[in-house]
Amino acid sequence: MSASLTDDLLNQLQGQPLAQLGSQLGLSQPQTQNAVSAALPLLLGALGRNASQPQGAEALFGALQRDHAGVGSGLDIGSVLGAVLGGGASRQTDGAGILGHIFGGRQETAAEGLGQATGLGGSQANTLLKVLAPIVLSYLAQRMMSGGNQAASPQALGQVLGQEEQRISQQGGLGGGLLGAVLDQDGDGQLGLGDLLKIGGGLLGGGQR
Repeated sequence: MSASLTDDLLNQLQGQPLAQLGSQLGLSQPQTQNAVSAALPLLLGALGRNASQPQGAEALFGALQRDHAGVGSGLDIGSVLGAVLGGGASRQTDGAGILGHIFGGRQETAAEGLGQATGLGGSQANTLLKVLAPIVLSYLAQRMMSGGNQAASPQALGQVLGQEEQRISQQGGLGGGLLGAVLDQDGDGQLGLGDLLKIGGGLLGGGQR
């Protein structure tokens, strides 16, 4: 893999998707670019941490197969984004529920950290994460499972995401710093597996106060 998952997905979001996001959040193009550039490594790095546990990799792989694998051979980010912003109630577009799986009890910490680091504030940052989370999972499903990929497995997914987490942590910067601050707050570096394995997630409303 030449480009990292983060860079590849950020490239796919350029243009109309970023403009839609900015319009939804009331942000300028540079503000949107900066916020998404920080949020994507946070989401992908947290998924990498989750998938480092076998049960976590299996739960995530199952969710990708069940809810996100219907994206065909190519990822149409515009249609995924449209479905998310349209507010249709489905597990594929339930950003709040997905964030509950990704961050567990640290969803609010993640939103507040992103908000402080980018100047968005916790409420806008939480909205941004809720919109991006389904896009990240659809992207992963397309990347891992398109074209009859026989190598697709929980182990392969865990390996790919583990490499991405390592790359994000090594690169540092805003995304890497945020990831460390959110995930290693109590020093053990582990997210609650119980939160990860839930299929619903009642953490609607997230980090807004």
